[in-house]
Amino acid sequence: MKILIVAMLHDYGIPERGYSFEYYNFYQALKPHYDVSFFDFMGSFRKNGKQRMNDELLAEIKSAKPDAAIFFPYTDQFIPETIAAAGEHAATICYFYDTAWRVAYSQFWAKHFKWVTTPDIWGTRRFAEAGIKNAIYSPFGCSPAIYKNEALPKIHDVSFVGLYHPRRAWLIKKLRKAGFNVYVRGAGWPEGQVAQEDLVRLFNQSRINLNLSNSSSWDLRYLMSSPRALTNTLRSAKNREQLKGRHFEINSCGAFQLSYYVEGLESCYGIGKELAVFDGPEDLVEKVRYYLGHDAEREAVARAGQERTLRDHALESRVAEILGHITKR
Repeated sequence: MKILIVAMLHDYGIPERGYSFEYYNFYQALKPHYDVSFFDFMGSFRKNGKQRMNDELLAEIKSAKPDAAIFFPYTDQFIPETIAAAGEHAATICYFYDTAWRVAYSQFWAKHFKWVTTPDIWGTRRFAEAGIKNAIYSPFGCSPAIYKNEALPKIHDVSFVGLYHPRRAWLIKKLRKAGFNVYVRGAGWPEGQVAQEDLVRLFNQSRINLNLSNSSSWDLRYLMSSPRALTNTLRSAKNREQLKGRHFEINSCGAFQLSYYVEGLESCYGIGKELAVFDGPEDLVEKVRYYLGHDAEREAVARAGQERTLRDHALESRVAEILGHITKR
């Protein structure tokens, strides 16, 4: 089967930030199994503008004749008429990340694709209630060939990797105030970003890997912690949390994960058995203290999380499920 990945080649379209999630977890993961090619829509958009990028995309689909074109939209780079025209030459699939909170955006674009996905456990129902019948539940995943257990010694008690966000900074400050040494990397943090190979190494080398929310919060203690916290909450459109690729990437490395809770997480992993979750800053501090003091239990959870990921959440298997689903209808 021929597949065209229509995505940003670089993280958020910024070359200095390295390759994107889609490049690693879709393109690289699918190459051994399919005839797959990549169209960097953001690179073309920034170089040539919106109309020309859309023209180039449609020409690529007509020329390559893929069986399926999987799109990963960002904001307003695509033209609806281009998507409709592409659907005459390939099964167009829009892989959505943020249907839980980008509701109007995802419902608008769902009408222009043959199929759309949602990581939200209730996503297909929400789409159906809006009259959209072409949604498929697909809760992320990752490539185990990239995110793997390297059996490295643990050199960090607690680590976090991700974009800077004032809520994340607030939680990390709470942990540090409680006496824990938290190693932080990512765009916007003083320590800076981390390369892909170093990211996998960091997961492996950390006793506890944090997965922290960046949705808005009305916790009064957080709002009063800094002017930036209040401003972000007032301005942010992200008012609901969701599953992310990080849930699967950490576990795939055989690393222990302590995460925020999101509805539907328990359908992917056994909470307390294959990953741990925390509820609020006090519980976060207590869970970090507990799991740092219980090595055997922590390592057992990490092993079980890796086994579950390899069995159920490999990205190539997830894509095969999507392709199988659309060919049955």
